[in-house]
Amino acid sequence: MIWHGRAVKICFPVLCLVLLVATARADTEAEEILKAARTNPLGQPVVLSAQLRANGHKVPFQIAVRDGKISYLFENPSQEILLGLGETSSTLEERKGGKTQPLAPARYDDSVRGGLLTYEDLAMRFLYWKNPKLLGEEKVGPSTAYKIEIPAPPTATEYGVVRVWVDKNTGALTKIEGYDRNGRLSKKFTVVSVQQIDGQWMLKSMSVERVDPETGKAVLRTYLDILGKSSPSAAVSERPAGGKQ
Repeated sequence: MIWHGRAVKICFPVLCLVLLVATARADTEAEEILKAARTNPLGQPVVLSAQLRANGHKVPFQIAVRDGKISYLFENPSQEILLGLGETSSTLEERKGGKTQPLAPARYDDSVRGGLLTYEDLAMRFLYWKNPKLLGEEKVGPSTAYKIEIPAPPTATEYGVVRVWVDKNTGALTKIEGYDRNGRLSKKFTVVSVQQIDGQWMLKSMSVERVDPETGKAVLRTYLDILGKSSPSAAVSERPAGGKQ
């Protein structure tokens, strides 16, 4: 086959235009999927009993969904973290002694009660980062999920890139992977099981793994467990969501 110089000059821009249009469409779809994922946790008002669990040590706390915010309430010492999920950004506030103040950005990398979860993880800021890309669809447990890659902004964050898997049917996050600035996997969040409470499907157990970037193996693991409603009358049913505890 002989390529005519003039034909190449005409066809190449057309090919570029097709690729650009396809990319723009994929990026727009990725934005819409992430937008749905941001609003997914804000269902009907509910107060849940929960715990962070690692190496036999358990930290009990409560999660309350109310007034368009998610509240994490800890004791010993008393602490309340308020997460707001807006249209364009998330907010993280701390309430102590009756006073509510924004959480200082310098604390975003701090651990929440000594586990692998950080305040940045709670804030889910990665759901608002710019230029997400839809990489396709993958099976996560029994469900199919959208796989989206989100580059980190050039600001203070432990990640260089975050990949998220969003369930096609529910819009819920089913897996999250954080990569360092060298593109190596450093932390992984996986939904182990989900449950139905008051007609809503929600998380039951999620594992958080710190991964050694050199070997790709998990070196530390924390679990976030939702134990049910604080009310003893809650009716709970469970189903697996891939992965083993």
